[in-house]
Amino acid sequence: MQKPSVLMIYTGGTIGMINDPKTGVLKAFDFKHLSNQIPELDRLNVKLTAISFEKPVDSSEMNPEKWAEIAQIVFENYESYDGFVILHGSDTMAFTASALSFMLQGLSKPVILTGSQLPIGTIRTDGKENLITSIEIAAAKDPAGNPRIQEVVIYFEYSLYRGNRTSKISATEFEAFSSPNYPELAVAGVSIRYQLEPKIEQRELSLFTAFDNRVALLKIFPGFNVEVYKSLFDFKLVKGIIIETFGAGNAPSGELFSELIQSYISEGGIVLNITQCSTGSVEQGRYETSSFFQAAGVIGGFDLTTEAAVTKMMYALGKYSNPIEIREVLEKDLNGEMTLS
Repeated sequence: MQKPSVLMIYTGGTIGMINDPKTGVLKAFDFKHLSNQIPELDRLNVKLTAISFEKPVDSSEMNPEKWAEIAQIVFENYESYDGFVILHGSDTMAFTASALSFMLQGLSKPVILTGSQLPIGTIRTDGKENLITSIEIAAAKDPAGNPRIQEVVIYFEYSLYRGNRTSKISATEFEAFSSPNYPELAVAGVSIRYQLEPKIEQRELSLFTAFDNRVALLKIFPGFNVEVYKSLFDFKLVKGIIIETFGAGNAPSGELFSELIQSYISEGGIVLNITQCSTGSVEQGRYETSSFFQAAGVIGGFDLTTEAAVTKMMYALGKYSNPIEIREVLEKDLNGEMTLS
């Protein structure tokens, strides 16, 4: 049987770093010699091809242009490979995974993001296991020959998560990610146990990368001064605002805050309400302190993560100019990013 083929794309991040023996400084290594660092890769029954960004990017420097570059690479090579593994810094990995889920719609092959907390040249690195298992999953087929995973996902420390459901929760632990409102897609132990089977269907892959990043993120806190944030509600500069609220979507209902929101929406601005809680969902109108959002036309974001909310807003604003169409997209579950209650 022909070996499954996997394209590995190195964008940057800790996983691709080794210590320079002369200076002791971390630097990116040449991925053409990857098997020197991870000889176990030669034992995988996979045809592996590795390419790298011309200049590796620290994950803190990721932006819509870099997301588009990754998506374009996958799109252009889609017919030539069975799966894709993207090596990425962990700090913004969940943002990139969410963005790719909206840029690459109609996937029927795996696009797996992974990385590490320790450089791959470190003896105790978590990078080796993360990379080896990611490649295994990217190449995995079910008994009928269909890919076991058919979406954008994150693999980290024995767990496979839906990309647009994931958040980074630790800067120091190997278990750095969590998917608080959606179960793991697979768990790697002695064997890889796939928890959820994909819906096998013929889909045509589409690419959309024209994200609009004129988006603001406002996190409510007790005693926040509305005057400080008035400039965010300028529709000439900001096209969409995401508000992280308390609990099930609650916020202080002061007169000025309410007026700013109503005026902004009447001009064509989009406001999306998501919860600060790591689990649970927005239920606008459940309490009096969220009923004014409902009346003003604020969109309830259900259980969207911050990462998914930000990237979905950029996607919706980039694809549509009509507020009604933008609202329809934000209220719809496009790629499993939220649970509609």
